[in-house]
Amino acid sequence: MTQNHISAEEVARLRDIVLGGGQLSEEQVYSLVGAPSQALRDAAAAVTAKFCSRNFDSCSIVNARSGLCSENCKWCAQSSHYNTGCRTYPVIDHDECMKAARYNAANGVKRFSLVASGRSVKGEALRQITSMLREVKEQTGIFTCASLGLLTTEELQQLWDCGVRRYHCNLETAPSYFSHLCTTHTIEDKLATIAAAQKIGFEVCSGGIIGMGETAQQRAEFALTLRRARPHSIPVNILSPIPGTPLEGTAPISDDEILDTIAIMRLTHPAVEIRFAGGRARLSREVQLEAMRVGINGGLVGDMLTTVGSTIASDKALIQDAGYKF
Repeated sequence: MTQNHISAEEVARLRDIVLGGGQLSEEQVYSLVGAPSQALRDAAAAVTAKFCSRNFDSCSIVNARSGLCSENCKWCAQSSHYNTGCRTYPVIDHDECMKAARYNAANGVKRFSLVASGRSVKGEALRQITSMLREVKEQTGIFTCASLGLLTTEELQQLWDCGVRRYHCNLETAPSYFSHLCTTHTIEDKLATIAAAQKIGFEVCSGGIIGMGETAQQRAEFALTLRRARPHSIPVNILSPIPGTPLEGTAPISDDEILDTIAIMRLTHPAVEIRFAGGRARLSREVQLEAMRVGINGGLVGDMLTTVGSTIASDKALIQDAGYKF
């Protein structure tokens, strides 16, 4: 698609469509690529202010199963196709899981999710994880989520039965770029799992990673494709190139590109939780505050899966400085 840059006045017109309850067309979303950054971010900030709660939606993730993954996702430290030195274990220790859940609940974190490596979690591993999630819910009352790969309806039902109400399955990137990064499964496989989860009643958390070599146009395509998933939450990860993976030498995406991507995501998904996820530790405090003005109204707090994140206390201070309630 040929990209025609639009004026600040046209950005304002598109902003008003969204503020009036309308939805931007695909052509209109693509037209935002290359728009004047300040106008784009201000438009997204206005949409955020109108449609999004000032209660920051916080969540914490714990690695329920690490490494030895059969899939060949080029960004991932846990793939068995690459030598990254990633820690491996079959299922997280029960006491370690409960300690993490209690700590997050005690510190006011809203959601707690178990995230497992691998194409899917089945059999005894699924039984162990659902048992822990049931116990977490019963003992702490924290809202439980799960990210266990490409599950069947029957496997998803087991998660529902243990009290989980939100399922996470990232689309990761634009369909036109996905096969450059992973060939062992497809976006359609992911959308099938998402549809099965929604049929049961789950809310869906689905986003991806930016800065993996995709174009700005493909990031707009990614935002549009997420409409098919109808997510309640969109996590935005920024690639942390991990030594040993094929993307280890990838040049970092710029702060301006990150902020503009968040703005386009907000204008495409006016009322959805858009959350900071992995990789934000590389951003300055000022850029993180601007991202929260522009569109971020949720986030993973504390440490991430395989990259160092931050502490709950420091995240809480940042969130409050951005004008949100933790």
